[in-house]
Amino acid sequence: MKMSYFTLGTNDMEASIKFYDALFADSDVGPALPQGRMTYWLGQDFAFAVAEPFNGEPATHGNGAMLGLNVGSTDEVKRLHMLAIELGGENEGEPMQRGPYFSAYVRDLDKNKLCLFRQ
Repeated sequence: MKMSYFTLGTNDMEASIKFYDALFADSDVGPALPQGRMTYWLGQDFAFAVAEPFNGEPATHGNGAMLGLNVGSTDEVKRLHMLAIELGGENEGEPMQRGPYFSAYVRDLDKNKLCLFRQ
């Protein structure tokens, strides 16, 4: 079994598309594919999406939920962490070695927590 997709909720689709388009700009993920209440970014063997909640209620971040993105290098962890903050994200942990991973943490515009790491 392997993870094939991940979806985060959003309350502002346009802002989310701009945030993730810029975050994924120099990677092999994307471009944005809007499909009704969801927008997808496709990578090799997986999909990432932001969605307006199906039930019509406001999107909220999951307490304890986090999406980990293996970005391949220490420099890329640092670059993307800084970029996410420049795009309006919030710092949740500076880039540094944590156990077996070099990682950094940030929250997106809807407060969803992302871990950018190098394995």
